[in-house]
Amino acid sequence: MKMEGQQLIPAPQDKVWEALNDPEILKLSIPGCETVDKTSDTEFQASLTAKFGPVKAKFKGQVTLSDLNPPTSYTLTGEGKGGAAGFGKGEAKVWLEDQNGQTLLNYTVDAKVGGKLAQIGSRLVDSAAKKMADDFFEAFSQNITTTGSSTEAENSAPAEVPSNENDTTVATTSVTGNNAIYIGIASVILVAIAIYAFS
Repeated sequence: MKMEGQQLIPAPQDKVWEALNDPEILKLSIPGCETVDKTSDTEFQASLTAKFGPVKAKFKGQVTLSDLNPPTSYTLTGEGKGGAAGFGKGEAKVWLEDQNGQTLLNYTVDAKVGGKLAQIGSRLVDSAAKKMADDFFEAFSQNITTTGSSTEAENSAPAEVPSNENDTTVATTSVTGNNAIYIGIASVILVAIAIYAFS
């Protein structure tokens, strides 16, 4: 799965860079996120719950930052095993550009997934990843410009992508596993994006 995009964040580049490396802002911004822990200057661990159509899963994973060029760019790499949900690994590149006092955040993600999530179809997974990225950026922009207007309860609900309209009965399966790409899109996104991709 490959994704790329950009988002204009209404904050200066230094502030956006700082927020991308702040576990609390990331936790508040990633849909379904339960924990984000910075384990070193270049590593994050996260857990989150997400729903892809009929599959509801809990993911735990780790993301490593490399090629750091503060406050301009970095690369996120993650790998995880999702048990019955499958496995994933991938990489996300994030770079920031000043735009007259605001920041243009650019990202590319390249991830491979397998297992149950791969079986539900790439369109559903791609759609879920895009929705999660959009939700992440909206929350991130709000969280970086306000002082914690979001609540943990609002952000602890699982990220959800609707199943096919024609499905009348859909079983939900809970799965525990590892997922790294959500955080990366941790760097922003890559926290979020990253994790979705690893799902």
